[in-house]
Amino acid sequence: MTTMLRLSGLHAYYGKSHILHGVDMAVGEGEIVSLLGRNGSGRSTTVRTIMGLVHGEGSITMRGEEILGRKAFDIAHRGIGYVPENREIFPKLTVEQNLMLGEKRSQRAGGKVPRWTFRDMYEIFPRLKERQHTEAGVLSGGEQQMLTLCRTLMGDPDLIMIDEPTEGLAPKIVELVADYLKTLKSRGVSVLLVEQKLTIALEISERCYVMGHGAIVFEGTPDDLRGNADIRKEWLEV
Repeated sequence: MTTMLRLSGLHAYYGKSHILHGVDMAVGEGEIVSLLGRNGSGRSTTVRTIMGLVHGEGSITMRGEEILGRKAFDIAHRGIGYVPENREIFPKLTVEQNLMLGEKRSQRAGGKVPRWTFRDMYEIFPRLKERQHTEAGVLSGGEQQMLTLCRTLMGDPDLIMIDEPTEGLAPKIVELVADYLKTLKSRGVSVLLVEQKLTIALEISERCYVMGHGAIVFEGTPDDLRGNADIRKEWLEV
């Protein structure tokens, strides 16, 4: 499998606090990879560093091109989408207006045909179609999560990083999110999923990384992780 994203010896800092300690990991073309760990283990810092939002040292390459040190907008233009944990929708804009803001500029200017359309978004999450003219601020938490996922996808990323997409959601919505991630894979989009819930991660991922104290402590398949009780007990279970 061709590697799309690679982290090599990645260190990251918040001021003088050293958060990531030599992280090595990779995501292949069209692959779903989960980054697991307890709160405070460094998972969110990892994706924020990839996105250029946190100072890092080491190497981050996208299809072999070094992106560490670039601005977030530049990294996004190179094909990386980021769905933050706090959703960050525009509350006074409608669902459709939020999606319009996610569109890639080249799409608006009549450039290459995008992989995703408004119709696709409404087919994946029919509830958004019902609410397309509703202000995003009055949506439920689950609806806002759907909107954030779709808005990022409208930018036509080749790789999408999603931070805790199922946090606080009802089981039925969690199933919708899992189906959404499978749809991305079927359309050739790579996924780096940051999750605490083992169930969804083990169901949809091809590989898993477990993080503890800012370092990778395990790498393997979902079956490898299911069979490693020591890793789960030490680094994942509460």
